[in-house]
Amino acid sequence: MPFHLPEDLVEETFLASTGPGGQNVNKVATACQLRVDIYALGLQPYAFRKLKELAGSRMTAAGELIVTARSHRSREANREDARKRVIELIDKAHIRQARRVKTKPSRAAKRRRVDNKKARSSVKKNRGKPSLD
Repeated sequence: MPFHLPEDLVEETFLASTGPGGQNVNKVATACQLRVDIYALGLQPYAFRKLKELAGSRMTAAGELIVTARSHRSREANREDARKRVIELIDKAHIRQARRVKTKPSRAAKRRRVDNKKARSSVKKNRGKPSLD
């Protein structure tokens, strides 16, 4: 189930965009920059840590996540793209990785490994030129 982004925590600004759009780019501010206050979202500690890691430079020291969308020609498409990217980041942060359980090889497995190494060693040792003794 995708994360629901509360509207009151989202701040939108529109910027002059680069890229496709011809002269429209010079007249209309179509790029959308979203700022989301991560602290106010009330995320679990593990999700918050993972979000900080995933966001990287898009996260400010004040706890704001800044996402800029400028790949589309219209404001609405860029707004949707920015929101979708924020929600995907938050959803990805909620995925927990399974804890790794340390295991030790059994005594028999260690013995097999050493026996295989010895056998391989003797095969390689016997490849040399025969001695003239």
